Amino acid sequence: MKHATGTFDVKVGSVEVSEIGKQAGLGRMTIDKVWSGDLSGSSKGEMLTSLTPETGEMGYVALELVTAKLDGRSGSFYLIHNASMNRHDPKSGVMQITALPGSGTGELSGIRGTLTIVIDKDGRHSYTFDYELP
Repeated sequence: MKHATGTFDVKVGSVEVSEIGKQAGLGRMTIDKVWSGDLSGSSKGEMLTSLTPETGEMGYVALELVTAKLDGRSGSFYLIHNASMNRHDPKSGVMQITALPGSGTGELSGIRGTLTIVIDKDGRHSYTFDYELP
């Protein structure tokens, strides 16, 4: 396993939810990131969110296409996100982000791995990415 670290800037925007999504009480957001550090490039994606007002439980799922350079190799791959937490207890958060097996292109073909996001007290985003390349 190799280990990559760095930072990223993210812009998240609200977009219209489908009729079925509205009936289910879902939110929909776009993701637009610029990655720096060992993984450098950009990504675009979408996120679906939920919130249970009575309990404060929140969740999201997302897919994003990363187009970047990693370990001197260029290509793209998808990241799959799923996360949950209670908005009244941020430490309750559980987040899983993985590279979608088989989604790598170019020199990143065959990539596998797990990404962790850290948000500091000032709102800055950093990452660690444990990955394998053939």
